[in-house]
Amino acid sequence: MSMTHEITAAVPRFKKSQRKGRGESSGRGKTSGRGNKGSKARVGTYIKRGYEGGQTPIFRRFPKRGFSNFNFANRFHIVNLSDLDTFDAGATVDATALKERGLIPDLKQPVKILGNGELTKKLTVQAGWYSKSAHEAIGKAGGQAQNLKGEAFEFPKPKKKFVPREGGAGGKKKKPAAAEEAPAASAPAEGAAPAAAPPAAE
Repeated sequence: MSMTHEITAAVPRFKKSQRKGRGESSGRGKTSGRGNKGSKARVGTYIKRGYEGGQTPIFRRFPKRGFSNFNFANRFHIVNLSDLDTFDAGATVDATALKERGLIPDLKQPVKILGNGELTKKLTVQAGWYSKSAHEAIGKAGGQAQNLKGEAFEFPKPKKKFVPREGGAGGKKKKPAAAEEAPAASAPAEGAAPAAAPPAAE
């Protein structure tokens, strides 16, 4: 004996689809639930998110705060070491060779090599940037990591940390203690008679 849930589970798949806009006899009324006129009542129209009928949308009315690095960020096509291992030993791998293999979509952005995977072949790689692990792996395999000019790639030197001067924000250096005591010792004591001047030479 079949159960009720087994019978009703197959019902929706055989349900006839509703055809909109076929008049009052279709069961959905004259306008088929679309309302009266306007772009939303038409067929095939697309209304983008945030559209408010022509008035300035809310994302433009809100004030902007802060700074975004999106327009100034460095963007790269990412290629891993496992992708480079598909080239023949001794080959020169640059952006053009990577595009021919389908590893990057175009030449609009520089290539960055990451260290995922293993590299077992000696290759000369020309790219815009390398991760430190990828740079070491290419060197260990006997290959060369070059920049876009064909020169040996070098990581920039680390920036020096700011060290504030002695004496606080004003930048005035404190005098050593010995220098402060010397003038005090040479000064005469209060109430003492001034030292006699030496006799003038005849």
